Amino acid sequence: MSIFQKRVDAFSQHLAGLKAADRYYYLQQVDELDGAHAWIGGRRMVMFSSYSYLGLLKDEKVQRKAREALDRFGTGTHGVRVLAGTTAAHVECERKIASFLGMEDAIAYSSGYAANLSTISTLLGRNDVVIADRLSHASIIDGCLLSTATFQRFKHNDIDDLRRLLEAARDKAEGKLVIVDAVYSMDGDVCPLPELVATCREFGAWLIVDEAHSLGVLGETGHGILEYFGMPSDSVEMLTGSLSKTLPAVGGFVAGKRDLIQFLRHNARAFVFSAALPPAAVAAVTASLEVIEEEPWRIKAVRRNIERFVHGLNAMGYDTLQTKSCVIPIIIGKEEPTLELTQKLHHDGMFVSPIVSPAVPANTCRLRANVTAAHTDEDIDFALGLLEKHGRAMGIIK
Repeated sequence: MSIFQKRVDAFSQHLAGLKAADRYYYLQQVDELDGAHAWIGGRRMVMFSSYSYLGLLKDEKVQRKAREALDRFGTGTHGVRVLAGTTAAHVECERKIASFLGMEDAIAYSSGYAANLSTISTLLGRNDVVIADRLSHASIIDGCLLSTATFQRFKHNDIDDLRRLLEAARDKAEGKLVIVDAVYSMDGDVCPLPELVATCREFGAWLIVDEAHSLGVLGETGHGILEYFGMPSDSVEMLTGSLSKTLPAVGGFVAGKRDLIQFLRHNARAFVFSAALPPAAVAAVTASLEVIEEEPWRIKAVRRNIERFVHGLNAMGYDTLQTKSCVIPIIIGKEEPTLELTQKLHHDGMFVSPIVSPAVPANTCRLRANVTAAHTDEDIDFALGLLEKHGRAMGIIK
């Protein structure tokens, strides 16, 4: 038997064991979505795993704009963007992303993963050093690994550790690149952007910030990490992000100075050699950004819901770390009680995702609950009631 088949068989055996024990909660078929609710397996469940943070997934304006683009351009494009695949919808979308973030220009990729992977690996050379936060998203880590640069990680949100690494690279690297998440996808906390900017400028390093979980959520009007800290757009070299979370479409983006974006349009392999995003998708992005600016109540609603949910969890004794976002980690500890609690919650109608090792350290297994503007007070109180009932019965909280 080949080593490849052995690896497949080992995973298949592990997967079969999880399913037999009713501990497999992934790739579940969603039959219908309705606000903060979903029909799964014939049951209506309250959804706490959605990335539609502002509840835009089935917004009427967004869907209308997508249909108009579908009627005008069809279901796809003529191919890659650099040849015949750039439609008016793509141009409008990239301009809107740039203006929304206060940047000169933006580029849309086929996914958020591709945006980070390709941008990072395109910029870096073998004589450079790239330093990422230890909790950075997999797309950032993989982009760093794919590059030929020296790759290092600093302790999570630890500016002193970052300074140590930059100091060591001061006279050794041609280029220095630092990459962080605005909001961390497993912990929900926010990067210390002012300190990061000051440190990068001191050492002549470029700074990239991934806005996947912060766009539409952070900042008084949802314009992201720069607005949150009241900092100008030239504080960072690039902002990257997703078009499939707060923005209910598909794809990823990079925003920055015009000459930098032009460089990526002609050199980033995941852009040059990938088919263009469907016109309906980019039209949905444009419309979503317009809705965020036109309907500030959504941002107020999601913040109110976050506060209600986190306050309720903390009052029961659950640890939610330092979250300041829609991503709410509910720390359980070991894997087995995490999966057991998930099973009980799913059985009672709350859809929430278990996060276990190796995605997080072994003793910090958790439920990752995503709170959205679409949740009602009744939805949140329903979830809190289940978490209290089962958490106490299992001895997770007292």
